[in-house]
Amino acid sequence: MPNKALTQSFDPDRRDFSPYGLSCVSWQASVMPRPDHHNEIEINFLPHGSLTYLLGGKKVEIQEGAISLFWAAVPHQIIHFTDEQPYFVATIPLQNFLQWRLPEHFVQALLQGNVIGEPDHARREPDLFLFEQWTNDLYVQKPGIARAVTLEMQARITRLAADYHRETYSADTRDHLAGIAEAGLSKVEQMACFIAQNYTQKLTVQQIGEQVNLHPSYAMNLFQKTFGTTLINFLTQHRIAHAQRMLTTSDTSITEIGLQAGFSSMSRFNDAFQRICGCSPRDYRKTHDHINSAILSTQS
Repeated sequence: MPNKALTQSFDPDRRDFSPYGLSCVSWQASVMPRPDHHNEIEINFLPHGSLTYLLGGKKVEIQEGAISLFWAAVPHQIIHFTDEQPYFVATIPLQNFLQWRLPEHFVQALLQGNVIGEPDHARREPDLFLFEQWTNDLYVQKPGIARAVTLEMQARITRLAADYHRETYSADTRDHLAGIAEAGLSKVEQMACFIAQNYTQKLTVQQIGEQVNLHPSYAMNLFQKTFGTTLINFLTQHRIAHAQRMLTTSDTSITEIGLQAGFSSMSRFNDAFQRICGCSPRDYRKTHDHINSAILSTQS
């Protein structure tokens, strides 16, 4: 079971897109006041209970007993959980993951913002053993242990990828992994999803409020009270996350990236990017050029 003494939780003050690196930790679920995003593949394993994310504009439920993974550059935010017991979160740097040369349809499904998980609990006990071992190994940091953990993670994900065939998943399984019906969303969750699905368009607070039949002022107050951030900040975070993904995964021009992300001008794009990321889009791309090169090489 996860070690409560070593359990971590989300820090709302962490810098946007700050890396976690290769990690496996015991994690305490909490309702997150804002989305997190980082350039790793994230794996969740819950020994008990379930948790619900807003992830890429969808409400996605992660259930106990089977691993689930997604590309964490897609903004993700826990909005509900059912058990106070810690669970496991592992992160794999994207460049490492891409070097594993997994099946293209599996990799592309993740990079397109899908959540991939085991369709059943057949490997629950072996997975629990693995996550406990990875957590202890990376905490102790014995010489060479990180490489051993990386190889074991590679083997586990390779097994999952080998079993991943869209045509063999039932409609119920695909629907579960894709997300929960919009009818199950509260007003504020509907606003968050509407933003996540439409942030590349020109949006106003009035439009967002009208989408859920709320007065703009009430919509703004309700959103900030629930998520601890304004509608405009939430919208900007999605646009910057989109730009970060494009800067690290494509050779599209910076001007085009800013426009595609939903910014009306380059000055607005540059100002928002500098404020949130602490550097210019150009410098950000240079810093992550090795990731860009690795991704483009998988597509050639």
